[in-house]
Amino acid sequence: MATARRTPVLGAAALSTLGLAAAALTATPAYAATSARSGGDHGAVFVQTDAVDGNSVVAYRQGADGTLHEAGTYPTGGNGGVLTGSVVDHLASQGSLLLDRAHRLLYAVNAGSNTLSVFSVHGTSLVRRQVIPTAGDFPVSVTASRGVVVVLNARAGGSLQGFRWASGRLVPVAAWHRDLGLSETAPEFTHTPGQVAFSPNGEHLLVTTKAASNSILVYGVRHARLAALPVVNTYAGAVPFAVDFDARGRAVVAEVGPNAVATFRVGRDNVLHQVDAAATGQKATCWVVVGGRHAYASNAGSASVSSYLLRRGQLRAAGHTATDPGTVDAAVSASGRYLHVQTGAKGIVDTFRIGHDGGLTQVGSAKVPGAVGGEGIAAA
Repeated sequence: MATARRTPVLGAAALSTLGLAAAALTATPAYAATSARSGGDHGAVFVQTDAVDGNSVVAYRQGADGTLHEAGTYPTGGNGGVLTGSVVDHLASQGSLLLDRAHRLLYAVNAGSNTLSVFSVHGTSLVRRQVIPTAGDFPVSVTASRGVVVVLNARAGGSLQGFRWASGRLVPVAAWHRDLGLSETAPEFTHTPGQVAFSPNGEHLLVTTKAASNSILVYGVRHARLAALPVVNTYAGAVPFAVDFDARGRAVVAEVGPNAVATFRVGRDNVLHQVDAAATGQKATCWVVVGGRHAYASNAGSASVSSYLLRRGQLRAAGHTATDPGTVDAAVSASGRYLHVQTGAKGIVDTFRIGHDGGLTQVGSAKVPGAVGGEGIAAA
């Protein structure tokens, strides 16, 4: 049962473990910037390495058969970071790499440097435009809507920092800073916030807190102003990790506590009203992405993706598909025909063709240089 309230301070909740593989992971150095373009491109995919000695974005050209072909590596100008206790996703978040297709921009967080990098996107080529402080500690997620960009910082109780565009540059807005007041409880990777995301209409800003408070914070947004306090939608034991939205603006949430996917209607009063929930039957269900009429949940502990048909917020299971070890973030191609799944244990992206029923058929895999433990993927 969810409870909603407005409050400036959030309580802590306990969680034992997500059941992820315990192997130690290391990040390798980022490569020097290169670029390549060729005819017949059918899209681009960008993957963040999160390397602690130099974060980079690796660009891939997607071929006509859906397979990925490395096209260039672009340093972000910052460093990646590692939360204590993390294994296959050093940031323990979703949305650390954001593609703004309408404005041809790519945003990348640099958790180890407390900065945000801004790139212009030209096919598979990137041009770095800015590296700016995030006014907080350990940025892990970024979202954008209507010319406003908001970054989620995970440490020191969590915080949000908003930015706007002025004279062709992104500048911080002091009035868009919010301290979340989350209790700092170990281990970090389960007790730090997981994602910030605007609703499709831009009227709500959602923050998942994972086990820090088992809550989804919803801030109202009116006339480019962020509410001073959020409505706190609390779900005991749910550990809400990641969120995406269906075509009607319903929130689709990955809940790692019960290893489930849940859907919610976002009320005008910023209260979430649950529509449906479905257990995946897998381990460490942390990430979720929506593509058309389907939702795909990544299960890090089971090395699998769970597929669901979405119909008016109702979830109908469509099976599980095996991936490489350490399934984390994923992205659907702009065409809606392919799902690209980032796997952190070996730094591999698996690509699947999406069938009419939402079923997945693997078409290839790509090794991402220096991306073991990395998180962040976007498709153009």
